[in-house]
Amino acid sequence: MAAKVAQPRGGFNFDNYQRNAILADKGAVAPKVTKTGTTICGCLFKDGLVLGADTRATEGPIVADKNCEKIHYLAPNMYCCGAGTAADCDHTTHLIESKLELHRLQTGRESRVSTALTMLKQMLFRYQGHIGCALVLGGFDVNGPHLYTIYPHGSTDKLPYVTMGSGSLAAMAVFEARWRKDMSREEAMELVKDAIAAGVFNDLGSGSNVDVCVIEKGKVDYRRGYFKPNERGQKEQSYKFKRGTTAVLKEDIRHLVDVVEGDAMDLS
Repeated sequence: MAAKVAQPRGGFNFDNYQRNAILADKGAVAPKVTKTGTTICGCLFKDGLVLGADTRATEGPIVADKNCEKIHYLAPNMYCCGAGTAADCDHTTHLIESKLELHRLQTGRESRVSTALTMLKQMLFRYQGHIGCALVLGGFDVNGPHLYTIYPHGSTDKLPYVTMGSGSLAAMAVFEARWRKDMSREEAMELVKDAIAAGVFNDLGSGSNVDVCVIEKGKVDYRRGYFKPNERGQKEQSYKFKRGTTAVLKEDIRHLVDVVEGDAMDLS
């Protein structure tokens, strides 16, 4: 009969730490964590909802794209902001966009936001979080405006204002201080702009411009570059070097290359 192992009654349990140290000594490589950066958000107002996103895409410490598009089209009445791995967000939203189009063609009806929500959460849950896709879904259907967050593992929230991404805490601070029920369209756009700007200035993974998308009954107003707090200024002088500044020491490189006779590529 196997002996029972007594669990500690309180305090910290360092069993996993000791196990990981032993595995590391044996040559095991710890799993790598991908650090992503984004600020996305959305809020409801009297006649619809506003989605917002920054435009910085990163590759570790490198800014790969200063003006990428993080608000994705799903249906004529529905858009989705994506945070996490850019490729995962792009392909996931394109897949659901195509499924919603087929659903509209089959039923002859406008897509409902709850339909897109179910498709997205079931797909992400199926992959157990391995698709790095955190979403803010917003749309206006027969039941009015809807705003959801969808986490990479498939869990969801439905709230009047939401934030996601590495700059979400800064954006949420702005919402919690200033959001109120039945705001006007202009007030909601300004609030979303300020929430994204808080992420841009307080999170290194977020930056560049602010995009907003206003969704109301029967119409969508998508504004790229709605706010540009980091426009590049004019340089005070030219930093181009004159031709010949760098001296050319040698032009012959033949001795550095081994030329082998034969076919360029073996196709056997």
